[in-house]
Amino acid sequence: MARIVQKFGGTSVATTERIKEITRRIQAEVDAGNQVAVVISAMAGATDDLVKLSESVSALYDAREYDVVVSTGEQVSAGLLALALRARGIDARSWLGWQVPIHTDGYHGKAQITKIETAELERRLADGQVPVISGFQGLGPDNRITTLGRGSSDISAVALAAALNADRCDIFTDVDGVFTADPRIVAKARKIDKISYEEMLETASGGARVIETRAVEMAMKHGVRLHVLSSFVDAPGTLIVDEGEIVEQEVVSGIAYSRDEAKITLTHVADRPGIAAAIFGPLAEANINVDMIVQNVSADGSITDLTFTVTNADLDRAAKVLEERREQLGYQDLISDPDVVKISVIGVGMRSHAGVAQRMFQALAEEGINIQVISTSEIKISVLIAEEYTDSALRCLHAAYGLDAA
Repeated sequence: MARIVQKFGGTSVATTERIKEITRRIQAEVDAGNQVAVVISAMAGATDDLVKLSESVSALYDAREYDVVVSTGEQVSAGLLALALRARGIDARSWLGWQVPIHTDGYHGKAQITKIETAELERRLADGQVPVISGFQGLGPDNRITTLGRGSSDISAVALAAALNADRCDIFTDVDGVFTADPRIVAKARKIDKISYEEMLETASGGARVIETRAVEMAMKHGVRLHVLSSFVDAPGTLIVDEGEIVEQEVVSGIAYSRDEAKITLTHVADRPGIAAAIFGPLAEANINVDMIVQNVSADGSITDLTFTVTNADLDRAAKVLEERREQLGYQDLISDPDVVKISVIGVGMRSHAGVAQRMFQALAEEGINIQVISTSEIKISVLIAEEYTDSALRCLHAAYGLDAA
């Protein structure tokens, strides 16, 4: 007997017919003699509607009341799924975050889970009941409902799997698994059978939306085996596991991209100690995350051009923060460009193979694609290019690293 946590995303429960359909997957595990806990998202589009309702009442809303409103989407889907399971003859009960309870900190809108009390869930599982738990939500230190951030039902599922010492956490979504590239762009992309936590973390942070980045981090920390698979197709998905479980490591496991990038360049900045802190400190205080950074120092070392990226959503705020400090920072011009994309080549095999970066640069050069910014980590190389070259860059790199399906 295994203990399994199954998580179903918004597209998997978009309609009552879809909710009835996923009961078949839950029953298959129950019939196999396994203990099953389910984490559920709101029905597709429901949270967006609830956000609009909140904003229509008050543009400057109280975050605590906002969480009360937007968390109700998961309450509806959890109740509906429990009803559907019981109609199928499966003993099930819905649970809201505060009923478990799933304890969080008090940062409303993007709370972090601090503890999950599992005693009652353990008892119900032992009795053969299927708990259907609302994702995305928890209970703050002041006994107020909190939410974990958009798309965070993955986090709820992984945290629950860790707390219950589950054998596996199945993430059901609208894709068949993790692919070597976006199959909508790269026709020869193929599904990966197994990928390491580190590679998946880099893939998720590089722009792939298969699973939430924080969920991968949590799974890696607690050793939770993840299985990403489709709720629409009966086929094996992708296992996300420890690197030691993968017998043959590919040099490059996949190519990821992110269109959610904007470039800012500050020209003729004085090259003096403390200038980087003076630039990036106020951005951090404004909760603006900076990603890629490159610095071009003049021949005499007196001035520098500093280029970095932020998300598209943060571009205007970042520009405003820096414009307000123009005199203090002493730069000449602020040049922004939202029409860029980040392309990342990822693979744990990079640790032991030379020439991976050179192959990337050569492939892009042969396509006439100019590289604007470069950043690297131990298992990832990322470049910033003009957005118009996204598709051709993905295809040429996928071929260059031998990832095209036969």
